[in-house]
Amino acid sequence: MEKDIFLVGQGLTRFGEHWDRSLLNLMDEATEAALKNSGLNALDVDLVIVANMLGERTNNQAHLGALASALLPHHPPALRIESACGSGAMALHTAAAYLESKRAETVLVIGVEKMTDVSVDEVSAALMGAADSELDAPSGLTFPGIFGLITQRYMHEYGLTREQLSLVSAVHHRQGKENPFAQFRFDVSPEKVTASPMVADPLRLLDCSPVSDGAAVCILSTTHRSELRLAASQIASDSVSITERASITSFSATRDAMQRALKEAEIDREEIRALETHDCFSMAAIINMEDLGFAEPGEGISVYERIHAGDYPTFVNKSGGLKSCGHPVAATGIKQMIDIAKQLGASKEQYGLAHNFGGACASCGIHILENLDASS
Repeated sequence: MEKDIFLVGQGLTRFGEHWDRSLLNLMDEATEAALKNSGLNALDVDLVIVANMLGERTNNQAHLGALASALLPHHPPALRIESACGSGAMALHTAAAYLESKRAETVLVIGVEKMTDVSVDEVSAALMGAADSELDAPSGLTFPGIFGLITQRYMHEYGLTREQLSLVSAVHHRQGKENPFAQFRFDVSPEKVTASPMVADPLRLLDCSPVSDGAAVCILSTTHRSELRLAASQIASDSVSITERASITSFSATRDAMQRALKEAEIDREEIRALETHDCFSMAAIINMEDLGFAEPGEGISVYERIHAGDYPTFVNKSGGLKSCGHPVAATGIKQMIDIAKQLGASKEQYGLAHNFGGACASCGIHILENLDASS
């Protein structure tokens, strides 16, 4: 990083179904919590960045930057960022750029989504805005269908079994039980995952992250300090349609962003001791382990087999990930940063990483957080 940027405040709503809440209500709750957590005055904020993907489609609401700015008494400048399910990470990256350029000193970064006000068909169609409208949508694909194809190809190439795949959701649910902000706080056995209704062969219902409402807020600053320093902020992109890729069993945007993030933070991969990764579907979690370098190609499931057996340090998605926590799409990347902060504070480890992507990893953001107390 060109300047020291500190995570000085964090706020979350519970993720889930908030029938009686609006986008503004959710942003307000998380913002108030973040300001209280930071100890700052609202007037210390000189820029607001809002991550949101679906406001126009599911809530008839655009212009969210100005809407969020009005929550603060001085109406600071504000803008909105959209990059599908990776919107949260892109908002954090944009905030870091403003801070490094000295155009801002303290930035309030909000991720918010309200997805349960419309039917499943409507939200599925809205989410397909993250795919290619010419190459993907006309064939009738949805994102479960896209990841179903990815899963079929991966199984063909590497021999992954249905029973192995079911371990992923089981692990994430077990880890999410203790998270008070998670949407689903209960165990799910691998057998129950395998027996759940088919969505897009071979993906079952319990392989898929849910439709969710929620908001998450981080406050980043160069003038106010904390024990949590942003060590790296990197983004990468790939073709939106999987039909234009040489391989669909690995995501180049994750590999590229990870390589640059480790270089920027000047650390080795092995120093990452807390990891929140984008498990929108079980198959994505396995591919992520490989693309992030924690397993060789075709061996990502070994991480989950060892966690499930209890013979591997649990550092992956301790929050429960998208599967257990829920996935209000634009809030996820910011929630991941908050989870990493909490885990570093509890474990006293030095480095944690948040990995958030949009579409079938057509856009990817990686942030590395350093616990300065651990290194002193």
